[in-house]
Amino acid sequence: MTLRRRGEARAEDLADVLRITVSAVRQHLQSLAAADLVVHRDERMGPGRPRRSYALGPAAEALFPKAYGELTVELLSYVDDEDPAMVARVFERRRQARVARVAARLRDLPDFDARVAEVARSLDEDGYLADFCREDDGTYRLTEHNCAILAVAQRYGHACASEISFLRELLPEADVNRVGHILSGSHACVYELRER
Repeated sequence: MTLRRRGEARAEDLADVLRITVSAVRQHLQSLAAADLVVHRDERMGPGRPRRSYALGPAAEALFPKAYGELTVELLSYVDDEDPAMVARVFERRRQARVARVAARLRDLPDFDARVAEVARSLDEDGYLADFCREDDGTYRLTEHNCAILAVAQRYGHACASEISFLRELLPEADVNRVGHILSGSHACVYELRER
């Protein structure tokens, strides 16, 4: 938090602010650097040791609150006020773009198992914390442990309808049914995929 507020600081400055020893600060900074959460910059000020300053690394960005969901809901509500049908069109365009992006990745995959794995991988990359498993009866369960667009989905049902349409279009050789839904109280969104 101190580095976020200051932008950059030396270990000595952080020790003063945090009221701990410089040695303790350096130990914390070393651990944070190992996790790519902080980076350092050395500055030569003449003879002797360079002055080392620390700043947050790119990986630290995810640790700070973001209001993307609330902003998206706010903007969609303005669109909805002006033209309710446009909201549905926006979600459809998003679905089409996602389908096109992932379909290109599925094009040369040899079998259904590989296609399901790639769909799960793409969802995981999009922040859904997705995985899949194959049941003994040959059915696949695709699980999204996180809803990357939860704030939007809570306000606009188009988001969830778009998600199942996305899966059905990518996997036309399967019956796709939602059997768990975060908005219905489940801990995850779970889809049953049964190859025809």
